Amino acid sequence: MTILIVGGTGATGQWLVNELLQRGEQVKVIARSGSALPDNVLNHENLTIIRASLLDLSDEELKQHVRGCKAVASCLGHRLSFKGIYGHPRRLVTEATRRLCRAIEANEPDQPVRFILMNTTGNVNHDLKETVSTSERVLTSIMRLLLPPHPDNEQAAEYLRTEIGQSNKKVKWVAVRPDNLIDDDVVTAYDIVPSPTRSAIFDAGKTSRINVAHLMADLITNETVWTAWRGQMPVIYNEGYA
Repeated sequence: MTILIVGGTGATGQWLVNELLQRGEQVKVIARSGSALPDNVLNHENLTIIRASLLDLSDEELKQHVRGCKAVASCLGHRLSFKGIYGHPRRLVTEATRRLCRAIEANEPDQPVRFILMNTTGNVNHDLKETVSTSERVLTSIMRLLLPPHPDNEQAAEYLRTEIGQSNKKVKWVAVRPDNLIDDDVVTAYDIVPSPTRSAIFDAGKTSRINVAHLMADLITNETVWTAWRGQMPVIYNEGYA
């Protein structure tokens, strides 16, 4: 199986690349010049690196990179710096999601291609009518105004939920929602639930990046996990935080 990953040189994306390679998959990564992967991954025979800025690729180029892939995964996010938060592109995650899905559709694949998006528990799944407290709703509204990455993540998931939807015959999707990302070096036990069990603002849990990568890899390669969460926005917590 060939999988295309964007955001593969980021803190979570590197774990996903490594996990998929360990599972024997063929992995393609779109990465800007200067973006690095660990040495043990960089020279792997099943890894192809496409040196380019994703949003600078033409529609035809993106279509070619997606062609033949059974799954596409996005671990894109905004850097935690002034430029990363307030600079351009402000709709990086949304535009990448939209363009990748359109590239998949343009190839007219015989079987649906899986699109896995790394998202956030700060985003509400309106399909399940999730509710938040008044105070959290107010703070979220302020975040939308002051922190551009938040509405970008919201809009990316909404594109999948409303534009791609459940009946698209070319693209099937899952938006994975981790809570309060932390670093760890090994996969540990984790819980997957349909909706947040705690406030993402006032009572955040913990989710290790390597666990997020493990779940995303399972969604790509494990039919049971994929069938359980296809078309949904599962929340992942490290065990003990759900």
